Amino acid sequence: MENRFKGIQLTRNEDKVMSVNVAELGLDDLMEGDVVVEVEWTTVNYKDGLAITGKGPVVRRWPMIPGIDCAGTVVSSENNRFQPGDKVILNGFGVGEVHTGAYAAYARLKGDWLIPMPKGMDGRSAMAIGTAGYTAMLSVMALERHGITPERGPIVVTGANGGVGTVAIAVLGKLGYEVIASTGRTGEADFLKQLGASEVIDRAELSEPAKPLGKERWAGGIDGVGSHTLANVLSMTSYGGAVAACGLAQGMDLPSSVAPFILRGVSLLGIDSVMAPLALRQEAWARLVDDLDLGKLEALSTEIGFDGIIDAAHAIIDGKIRGRVVVNMKQ
Repeated sequence: MENRFKGIQLTRNEDKVMSVNVAELGLDDLMEGDVVVEVEWTTVNYKDGLAITGKGPVVRRWPMIPGIDCAGTVVSSENNRFQPGDKVILNGFGVGEVHTGAYAAYARLKGDWLIPMPKGMDGRSAMAIGTAGYTAMLSVMALERHGITPERGPIVVTGANGGVGTVAIAVLGKLGYEVIASTGRTGEADFLKQLGASEVIDRAELSEPAKPLGKERWAGGIDGVGSHTLANVLSMTSYGGAVAACGLAQGMDLPSSVAPFILRGVSLLGIDSVMAPLALRQEAWARLVDDLDLGKLEALSTEIGFDGIIDAAHAIIDGKIRGRVVVNMKQ
């Protein structure tokens, strides 16, 4: 293990002005934990973009090493679940927000946060999935638990070109669902149909204030946008349907009414990927091995090196990223 290593560090001055720096770090700069992981692969999620650009209140402890995901190798462990040499995945638990994260050569973490690398997956593919893809799988599983099968009708996926959206479309398509993809980049329609979408609609159809009830268009939805978009999705969900809400790209508000809930029996399913229990995480990752075409994963993914993280963080906030960004920390 190196004594000094490179990482991205966010700091804030007395006036609460944030700075983003590539710094030389040591283990003393990492927070407490019983497992040290050599970070081999990571990714850039929307939340990482918010942290690095400062455009969202993601970071709540300073200084902070951002990065909410990683895949790598255990180099030391005081946790009986893991031994040096084990391959592991980390998602969530406030890493990169309140606990030093993945954008450094090493991360010191709590073993209870880690899951073993699933069979049939490696670090690169795990981070091509990342928190976004894992969240998409949690959303699909929530719809299944609610009885939303392919026979019930189409599923709408908002933010279709983003990380959650692209993986959700690929998984739903493989499982036999008819998928309606909502995107602001309709020029990507062919790409989305190759992933598994049956129809592509302009996000403008869903981004304005919603009627209490609209025409029934889908049996369910996966929404990573929030605000008016989620309100419209709910208003157009058919009787007994369900919508999994997992993001807030348009906003945290929900300017809706009770009409979809009390007149059509629609259910709103909240998806929390950050603190999801271990058993649910392991189920989701195991499902991803089987239910996500890893060949399509390549089409979703762009690989960069450590030096490209900051630029990618700005690009994802500006809506210029399609699919997933995989970071090769050895590059």
